[in-house]
Amino acid sequence: MHNLTQNRELADLLFPDIQKTPEYYELLYPKRQLEEGAKVTRFAPSPTGYVHMGSLYASLVSERLAHQSNGVFFLRVEDTDKKREVEGGVSNIIRALSRFGISFDEGVTDVDDEKGSYGPYKQSERMGIYKAFAKHMVEKGFAYPCFCSEEELNKIRSRQEENKITPGYYGEYAVHRNFTLEQVKEELSRGKPFVLRVKVPNNPEGRFVFKDLIKGDVEMPENFQDIVLLKSDGLPTYHFAHVVDDHLMRTTHVIRGDEWLSSAPLHVQLFEMLEWEKPYFAHISPIMKMEGSSKRKLSKRKDPEADVSFYHEQGFPSISVIEYLVNLINSNFEDWRRDNPGSPNTSFKIELERMSVSGAMFDIVKLTDMSKDIVARMTAEEVYDMSLEWAEEYDSELWALLSKDEQYAKGIFSIDRGGEKPRKDIAKWSDVKPYIFYFFDELFERDVAEGYNFPDTIPADEVKRLIREYAKVYNHSDNKDMWFDRVKEFCEAMGYSKNVKAFKKNPGAYKGHVGDVAGVIRVAVTNRRNTPDLYEIMQVMGEKKVIERFNKVINR
Repeated sequence: MHNLTQNRELADLLFPDIQKTPEYYELLYPKRQLEEGAKVTRFAPSPTGYVHMGSLYASLVSERLAHQSNGVFFLRVEDTDKKREVEGGVSNIIRALSRFGISFDEGVTDVDDEKGSYGPYKQSERMGIYKAFAKHMVEKGFAYPCFCSEEELNKIRSRQEENKITPGYYGEYAVHRNFTLEQVKEELSRGKPFVLRVKVPNNPEGRFVFKDLIKGDVEMPENFQDIVLLKSDGLPTYHFAHVVDDHLMRTTHVIRGDEWLSSAPLHVQLFEMLEWEKPYFAHISPIMKMEGSSKRKLSKRKDPEADVSFYHEQGFPSISVIEYLVNLINSNFEDWRRDNPGSPNTSFKIELERMSVSGAMFDIVKLTDMSKDIVARMTAEEVYDMSLEWAEEYDSELWALLSKDEQYAKGIFSIDRGGEKPRKDIAKWSDVKPYIFYFFDELFERDVAEGYNFPDTIPADEVKRLIREYAKVYNHSDNKDMWFDRVKEFCEAMGYSKNVKAFKKNPGAYKGHVGDVAGVIRVAVTNRRNTPDLYEIMQVMGEKKVIERFNKVINR
């Protein structure tokens, strides 16, 4: 079965309904008209609905590479394995990525919609395309039908294991590789199902060398296995489908997890057999995590933070997660951010060759610290809007409190914000309620029902005396300097030093110092020993509420 006529006859026998040729599809999906250096990348998930942090990481790399080069980034859904598909899976993936600002120029936009001229972007809708190229490979003598049953394949494997040789379907073990046309016809006449296998050069000693854009020069054994291209149900394997898709969609850079690195020799073989220009490959190492003193992969089973929905539920701002991931992609981002505090992170150009070969180390503490810096740079309006949006979905009580009086809430968020050294108390929107609870009587009452947090060094009767007398001299219309001067005068009148240094020099002469008195006032108003600027808190609360808080302590 070595001549072209027989190959064509075999191709027509296996694919009688396929009339469209590779030339048809080459014209249908022409080379993209893009500027020099523009990259075409893709994110190609299965529609399980679950988005792992590693997938967000890889899609971010692909998105930035495309958009920083004025290229194209598209979403292809690899849905040929219907057993893995989850209802609503596609929508969940798109929604999860859009929350982090990952936008696609082309591809699937929802369950039944897509945009772009290189579709369909769902593999399940591209069966005719795969079969046209499978038929073409048979015509060229690069593919053949294999009629082995599962039982026969298991026998071959057992024999190979007994002889201690590499298991697989190749060489003398590829029993249908050299079947004649008559033999194939005979098998088909019996109604035997078949898979389509690639016919590769049988060279177990061959070496495959290529340049990976992250890992550098890679050398490994050449593929000598006759891998399945089409399964017995006619569905393509990943190996075949993605090669056809990436060619016709004109992908220039394939960015994917390094679990596919071992398949690169086969994939490059397929590109070469089909005489197609190969894309560049970049294999990303998995995101790692420290467990004790050892490293392991971030795990869907063990780590809640492996699921990107975790960050939305916790209320991490999307920009915080993205900036943390950009820093994992290229660690020099942190220095860039320091030098460019006002620039959008999209201005930072990522470089594949700077990515970690061994796998970036994920650290939720580092993410939290970065997020505190990012939230601290936001305006009060931004913090209000984002925390309100989060609370509407995850904390109805907080949402009701924030939306009841927008100006009051924005006044709360404006405290200690906007200066050279803003406070960094909020890393995520779930931090907001415990941070601002004392501004709302409903939450404050609940908190003080457990008791006040007055310093243990000051007796309860002294606390009451200080608050009772301070309430008499408190003037809500004081500016900040006048307010603090009045506190210092009050200290002297009550037997406390208005100066901490003076107290430390002669502690026996005073009951305490101005810090102690201010601390008592702070707890009376907020039930917290550490808060943002106390004067600003009292100004935002308003005179009526402040006096009510004082009376609550006096009458307790």
